[in-house]
Amino acid sequence: MASTAALLILAVTVHAPTADVVRAESPARSQSVDEAYSEPLRPQFHFTARKNWLNDPNGLVFFAGQYHLFFQHNPSGIEWGNMTWGHAVSDDLVHWRQLDDAIEPDALGTIFSGSAVVDWKNTAGFQTGDEPALVAMYTAAGGTSPASQGAKFTQCLAYSNDRGQTWTKYDGNPVVSHIAADNRDPKVIWHEPSERWVMALYLDKNDFALFNSPDLKKWERIDDLTVPGSIECPDFFELPVVGKPGESKWIFWTANNVYLIGEFDGRDFQPEGEPQRFEHGANCFAAQSYSDIPAQDGRRIQIAWMRGGKYPGMPFNQQMTFPTSLTLHATDEGYRLRSQPVAEIESLRGEKFTWNGELNDAENPLEQLAGETYEFALTIEPADAKRIILDIRGAQLSYDVATQELSFGESKARAPLVGGKLTLRVLVDRASVEAYANDGSVTLSNCFEPEPSKLAYRLSGASAKVDKLTVWPLKSAWRSRDEE
Repeated sequence: MASTAALLILAVTVHAPTADVVRAESPARSQSVDEAYSEPLRPQFHFTARKNWLNDPNGLVFFAGQYHLFFQHNPSGIEWGNMTWGHAVSDDLVHWRQLDDAIEPDALGTIFSGSAVVDWKNTAGFQTGDEPALVAMYTAAGGTSPASQGAKFTQCLAYSNDRGQTWTKYDGNPVVSHIAADNRDPKVIWHEPSERWVMALYLDKNDFALFNSPDLKKWERIDDLTVPGSIECPDFFELPVVGKPGESKWIFWTANNVYLIGEFDGRDFQPEGEPQRFEHGANCFAAQSYSDIPAQDGRRIQIAWMRGGKYPGMPFNQQMTFPTSLTLHATDEGYRLRSQPVAEIESLRGEKFTWNGELNDAENPLEQLAGETYEFALTIEPADAKRIILDIRGAQLSYDVATQELSFGESKARAPLVGGKLTLRVLVDRASVEAYANDGSVTLSNCFEPEPSKLAYRLSGASAKVDKLTVWPLKSAWRSRDEE
């Protein structure tokens, strides 16, 4: 679990349930926008808890047509505390329905971060019906509640035989005893060649360990690794190399977006090269990727916590990033990750408007915009422009042509021109801006707090040549599902 620490989309290519709960088996819908999710700072296509605090995404798993999103949740307060696994489901990664909290604190501790899998082969023996059980592995954070005083951080299991509607804790918990410090955040995957479960676990400082198990209950420590400059919330997965059939690499990912690329044989992870930093924004943390995405889909879908956003006066606190798809590419500098928003965002698009031409100081191609939710796509050749600025309701996404640096507030990253052009995609919600440069090779995810009266946008950079600017207004994910 991470430490403590709304809607506009821009895609620019510069080239006994309460009223708050919906059961998982209910028809795909959300409450009327008049009833909920309509507060002034409520993100309109990013997930937020209906009420109270939210942080790390947990237990991302796909099963029976539903994407499950568990998350660190304080059910009784607007600030961090009382950690419990909240739960939401979606059939398209855009429209979410929050369910009852899934896993609650006990004498072993409050419920910190972890992961979930489908136990297709019933290795743990939890399955009771015709369908496989869902199994969650989480950290019991001993000593973080009155009921767990004296207990240490350990790793535990819970399982569900009704597609995630209800969860039962394993009576043999904990399945991994305390190892070091506040060891936490187990990420579990199935490694088919060795027919074993593999778990990545954060130990302390920059140190992590890998374990394997035949049944999710008995674990053997198989490898240790240190990832300089990193901390907590590991993810571990294999990705094919785009454009190189039959070639793949393993990615070891950490909470602050530092990752290693290497080889894994089921017991030993061998890094190749130095750690890389992927995300350069101020507010992206503790990203996790989905388990059990169908092979015919083939995507590595990731969601992160947008840590540190401000939502004054709102009944909720914090939000998730919009889901992205990760890909791995061979570059002149070595293998590198890229990220793009999932294609399902297209379901929110309204009628598009396009523009091309040369920018000048007297004109603003975005002058007609005056709303909160858009998607922009833009390709631009800087020419003699010194700086290209996309002004978003008073906040600036800026590109310095001389240094080839993209910035938003204090967040900065190099984004070299490709063929003399810059491509950008930017998702802007009521309280966040997510920018993807050069086909997602550079990303900046940031929260911001615009003044409600500021609804203007401007694209400037005199003499820069815009190949094509496309703007889509976006419907609210909460409202659009009601209208179907």
